[in-house]
Amino acid sequence: MKINRIAVIGAGNMGHQIALHAAISGFKVKCFDINTETLKKADQFVDEYLPGRVAKERLTQAQADVARANIHFTNSLETAVSDADYVVEAVLEVLDIKRALFKDLDRLAPPHAILASNSSAIVSSKIADVTSRPEKVLNLHFFNPALVMKLVEVVQGPHVSDETLEISMALCKQLNKEPVHLKKEVEGFLLNRIFGAIGREANWLLEMGVASVEDIDKACVFGAGHPMGPFRLNDLTGLDLSYIMAMEAFRASGDPADLPTPSLVEHYSKGEFGEKSGKGWYEYGDK
Repeated sequence: MKINRIAVIGAGNMGHQIALHAAISGFKVKCFDINTETLKKADQFVDEYLPGRVAKERLTQAQADVARANIHFTNSLETAVSDADYVVEAVLEVLDIKRALFKDLDRLAPPHAILASNSSAIVSSKIADVTSRPEKVLNLHFFNPALVMKLVEVVQGPHVSDETLEISMALCKQLNKEPVHLKKEVEGFLLNRIFGAIGREANWLLEMGVASVEDIDKACVFGAGHPMGPFRLNDLTGLDLSYIMAMEAFRASGDPADLPTPSLVEHYSKGEFGEKSGKGWYEYGDK
């Protein structure tokens, strides 16, 4: 199956970047969100990003014009997916929300369309059963920022057909990404499991008063050669996302060890979500 039209569900930070990257790569893209303000910000981002790439000579003006024409934002889910060959969901990491959404996607999208979740934590086998096409439902996990990061995790749960896997791997390559094939579903997939182990230790060291946020990050950067430390990375990906994921994990397991740490709860309760709010583990001011 040839992919021509892509729908991205959710116009937040991940969603609008996935949509724009697909548009730059030559696909016709419709990006949906229920929030009008989110759609407006996403549209403005496109209008600012493309001229910036032209100014830096990363795109020609003609390429930027084609990309701009390729991407459309809408608050109608039916409009977004009615002619889609491939759908990428990028909404909140809450299982009930995703299950309700995929039920609607199955009803509104063409029978041939593949329905992918960009979830970084919720495996597709927890969603696929609400659709009539479980063999076409999988995880396609991009990394933040999606316009820059090359890695995409393609997760083949027990319900996912080989054809769906092959189409998804080929799509990633058309998007100039580096796909990795997960042969089994596992919570957190590949990279987040590795980062999760680092993050748990970093948070323990902070909560126990062993070292500061800054010094823990320095140890990872200057000792382990990481491009940024776990707290700086968390500011980039969003403390709100970390909080929501931790709460979802706790609801599923009932294990208090899965609860967000006291420091994370404090930041979350103050609306300090990282770079996007101007403050998280670090302060960013008006950046």
